[in-house]
Amino acid sequence: MTDGDSVFVDVPTPECMRALGEALGRAARAGDRFLLEGPFGAGKTTFVQGLAEGLDVPTPVSSPSFVIENQYRGRLMLYHVDLYRLERVEAELWESLEEHLYGEGVTAVEWAEKLPDQLRDGATLLRFELRDTSRRIALVSPEERLRSAAAAA
Repeated sequence: MTDGDSVFVDVPTPECMRALGEALGRAARAGDRFLLEGPFGAGKTTFVQGLAEGLDVPTPVSSPSFVIENQYRGRLMLYHVDLYRLERVEAELWESLEEHLYGEGVTAVEWAEKLPDQLRDGATLLRFELRDTSRRIALVSPEERLRSAAAAA
């Protein structure tokens, strides 16, 4: 289902979550930013694993919870950022993140609620919602190619 700049996707299994990520990875271009919001266990890391597959990343992807950022080489560089453990973010970290958020790779940020508004502008937002036996993803993007890829996944 779509609503202007939004697409809503029901995701019944982890395999389907990876497939959604893979579809968006295949459609991704340099500079795309995916901001992931949702509770623990909603599938954010599983989505990023699929995103990496769509970007032809040959190495396994895991959550960067303890290191804040992991980098993976594929057809485009993937920057996987996890802000969960940060209580307060220093200016130097924002500057470092900004380099990747606006760089030539693709960035996926888990717990993106912690990003300041100026780093969120123009990004694709994915809100993960837990359902009884599935997940519902609300994707809001200024990019038609990403909305189309999500709707077709």
